[in-house]
Amino acid sequence: MDLSNLHPAEGSVHSGNFRRGRGHGSGNGKTAGKGHKGQKARSGAPRPGFEGGQMPLYRRLPKRGFKCRNSKEIVGINVAELNRFEDGSEVSIGAMIASGLVSNPRDGVKILGNGELTKKLNVKASAFSESAKAKIEAAGGTAEVV
Repeated sequence: MDLSNLHPAEGSVHSGNFRRGRGHGSGNGKTAGKGHKGQKARSGAPRPGFEGGQMPLYRRLPKRGFKCRNSKEIVGINVAELNRFEDGSEVSIGAMIASGLVSNPRDGVKILGNGELTKKLNVKASAFSESAKAKIEAAGGTAEVV
């Protein structure tokens, strides 16, 4: 069993055009599923999260931190880690994912210059540091910004 096989129990779900409060014979007449009296039985019941005038939970909890909506999560890879690819091959972000070098490149991949590169590679990434670009080109490869 998995999530794609789940379905509600037989008879537990009404169709979208189910008419509430249309008499006893309908199975949901009289109070139309709202119980007896009380604030929630009336029209104009309070909005979700309203606690009857008590300071609501979302205002009682402290607000912490700040998340910049314009920030980008860029994954950094050192040139030494590119040695796992064969000499003369093309290294794209897809190839890095396939080899397990990167698992989730959210906003891009930047190649950093730590370590030595011994193979000639054509590297395609979102960004390169100056030292990484120099090391890739010194090994006879190319560094292309995608």
